[in-house]
Amino acid sequence: MSEQENTKLYYTIGEVAKMFDVNTSLIRYWEKEFTIIKPKKNRKGNRLFTQKDIENFHLIYHLVKERGMTLLGAKKKLKENKEDVDHNFEIIKRLEDIKSILTEIKDEL
Repeated sequence: MSEQENTKLYYTIGEVAKMFDVNTSLIRYWEKEFTIIKPKKNRKGNRLFTQKDIENFHLIYHLVKERGMTLLGAKKKLKENKEDVDHNFEIIKRLEDIKSILTEIKDEL
């Protein structure tokens, strides 16, 4: 994400779907399935997602799409110990960043 996107207060469902390269229908489905996703709605009824919602989508995406968990398994994991899931996900993101940097260095050698 660019710096400008990080400063936004709300994201539309289309923006969220684009971030994760998924259909808007999946975003709506996960919103119904996971209580940690709580978009606000404007007068027209359009969903407006906060940065916290985006972070929660990252967690769900990681558990379901990257780790291959079922929705039921992901719900259970988040309910039992969301702090551990958050912490582990942060570690994975940092390790991926380090890997990317090391790959760049290797390519320059």
